[in-house]
Amino acid sequence: MDFGPFLLLALMEGLVTAAVLALTAVGLALVFGVMRVVNVAHGEFFMLGAVAAWFVTTWIPGPPALGFIAALVLCPLLVASVAALADTLVLKRLNYDPDATIVATIGLLYILQQAALSLYGPDARPVEAPFTLRVQFPWFGYSGYKLAVIAAAAVILAGVWLLLARTKIGLVMRATQIDRETARAFGINVDRVYAGVFALGAGLAAVAAVLIVPIQQAHYLMGHDPLLLSFIVVIIGGLGSLRGTLVAALLIGLSDGVISVFFSPTLAKILATLFVALVLVFRPQGLMGRRTA
Repeated sequence: MDFGPFLLLALMEGLVTAAVLALTAVGLALVFGVMRVVNVAHGEFFMLGAVAAWFVTTWIPGPPALGFIAALVLCPLLVASVAALADTLVLKRLNYDPDATIVATIGLLYILQQAALSLYGPDARPVEAPFTLRVQFPWFGYSGYKLAVIAAAAVILAGVWLLLARTKIGLVMRATQIDRETARAFGINVDRVYAGVFALGAGLAAVAAVLIVPIQQAHYLMGHDPLLLSFIVVIIGGLGSLRGTLVAALLIGLSDGVISVFFSPTLAKILATLFVALVLVFRPQGLMGRRTA
C-alpha cells in the first residue's frame, strides 16, 4: 500500500482519538472555566463510565446494540450523579478553594479507582460494539463503528455548544463564571450551578468512555491517559476556552494518529508533552486563552 492510503488511515484513526479526547477535555475545561476547579479525578469519571458500560451491556440481554444504547444513556447519568454527590459532599464544603479542591479530587481519584478494583476486578474486559459494519475504501476496509464515534461526538459537542450559547442554562453558567458573588446577589443558586457543571463535565467524560470502550477495553486503571491528554489539550487550547479546547483536541488527536501509525504511540505522547512545555513558555494563556493582567 502506498504512502497516501497509510496517511489516510492514520488521519482517520487520529479523528477517532480527537473525537473522544474532545468530549473528555471539554468536560474538564467546562469545570475549570466555570468553577475554577482543577478536577484531578476527571480521568476516573472516564474510567467509571467504561466500567459501568461493561456492567450494563453484560446485564441486559438481547442484541449488542440494545445493551450499548442502554449504556450510552444510563452510564453518563450514573457518573454525573456520582460527580454531583461528590461536589455537594466535598467541594462545596471546601468553598471551592483551588488548593483544597486539588487535594480533594486527588483523594476522590483513589476512592473511585479502588472502588472499581473492588467491584470490577483487575482484568481488562471487552464491550461488544453495537454493529460490525465495515466501510470499504479503494485501499482498505475501515470500521463503521469508528466513523459512528466521530459523528456521535460531533453531534454531542454541537449540543453542548447550543446549551452554553443558546439557552438560559448556558447564560446562568456564564454569569456564574464571570462573578459568582454577583450571580448569587441576583438570585442565582450558585451551588446548584456548580453541582450541575461538575456533573456535566463528568457526564461528558463518561459518554466518551462508553463510545471508546468497544474499541479499547474497560479497565480500572484506564483513566490515566485520558486525564493526561485532557490536561494537555486544555492547557494548549487555553484554560477555560472551549473553542481552544476543540482546536487543541483536533490537533493532538490527528498528530497522535499519524505519529502512532508511522512511529510509535509513546513518541506521540512525548511530543504532545513537549508541545505543552513550549506553549507554557511562549504562550502561557494557550492558543485561544485570554492573558490575565
